[in-house]
Amino acid sequence: MTSSMLFNATTIAYFASMVLFVVFIAGRSKAVALIATLAAWAGFAANTGAIALRWIESKNMGYGHAPLSNLYESVVFFAWSILLIYLLFDLKYKQRSVGAFVLPFAFLGMTWAQLRLNDAIEPLVPALQSNWLTYHVITCFIGYAAFAMACGVSIMYLVKVGKEEKLPENSPAGGILGMFPSAKILDDLNYKAIMVGFPMLTLGIITGAAWANYAWGTYWSWDPKETWSLIVWFIYAAFLHARFTRGWVGRKAAYLSIFGFAATLFCYLGVNLVLSGLHSYGG
Repeated sequence: MTSSMLFNATTIAYFASMVLFVVFIAGRSKAVALIATLAAWAGFAANTGAIALRWIESKNMGYGHAPLSNLYESVVFFAWSILLIYLLFDLKYKQRSVGAFVLPFAFLGMTWAQLRLNDAIEPLVPALQSNWLTYHVITCFIGYAAFAMACGVSIMYLVKVGKEEKLPENSPAGGILGMFPSAKILDDLNYKAIMVGFPMLTLGIITGAAWANYAWGTYWSWDPKETWSLIVWFIYAAFLHARFTRGWVGRKAAYLSIFGFAATLFCYLGVNLVLSGLHSYGG
């Protein structure tokens, strides 16, 4: 058994779960929803085992660093983080249809990593040889995963209210949209996911600054990654500020959540793949 085999199993499980959640929405079968959830848990277990096994493989090769040091490892960890956040929300709210809009982020990430990214285990460059790497990456990606969850439920919200607005007043949406949570629950899930992600992103920026001071002798150097991290932080800070002071809920909040996740993806991938800077080794 190798970590690559477990990552392949993870991808298959996430795909099966995603498809089954769609089937559940279309067919309204609670048994299918249960199987989809079990597939998500199975994928999460395989993803966890694969990351642990890759760490052991790194130690056996004489490196021993946590598997969070390159783009491949960060993408599979991002997928793991998305499932962690989704499953925790599912345990509390049991809104199974949400899985059809969140699992695709994890599945696409795993597919991209498996098919296109370099999965070689390599020694760390000097700038990455610090425990701050682990703290920084874990906090950032749990924040990113919460934003992915918020984006997924925001898309559901916009689809649902868009349909309901065309119906006679006080008429609930039927058909597939009838399986979606109510607009109020979706809006609440969006807010609570961001309430999880925002402090984690804040911790990620703080630990990143501490790591930068350790590695480069300065807390902040306006590197493109740092600048975009700050932009993402301001977007979600504006989301929370607008909600608390202006009562922004519903459609405005959903659009801002989707915009925030798009900025998050650019911060994570766009900066690494398009721009150059101190974080270029992350690609």
